[in-house]
Amino acid sequence: MQTGSEVEIALDVQKKLSDQNIESKVISMPCLELFEKQSSEYKNKILGKNSFRVTIEAGVTMGWEKYTTNGISFGINSFGKSAPYKQIYKHFGLTSENIFSEIRKNYK
Repeated sequence: MQTGSEVEIALDVQKKLSDQNIESKVISMPCLELFEKQSSEYKNKILGKNSFRVTIEAGVTMGWEKYTTNGISFGINSFGKSAPYKQIYKHFGLTSENIFSEIRKNYK
């Protein structure tokens, strides 16, 4: 799950997982507030009731933890770094290679 600019990373992770015969889906949530207004049945249909969930956020992970009780959140939970975005993403582990590796280590 991600809100927008991270979709490209999520799609690359999905491809890497598919190459390992691990089924996954990418869910773009551009408006968490709107998603929260939906019924539990709808949210479970979209997210999968007991599925392993991963969130990718090029910002703080606060707010995503409710979705990753069985999963991992990737994000930037500190400030003060400045560099081109690819360097920042690499520094904070927001790369498809790192996310794929962490999923493989933590997926049960």
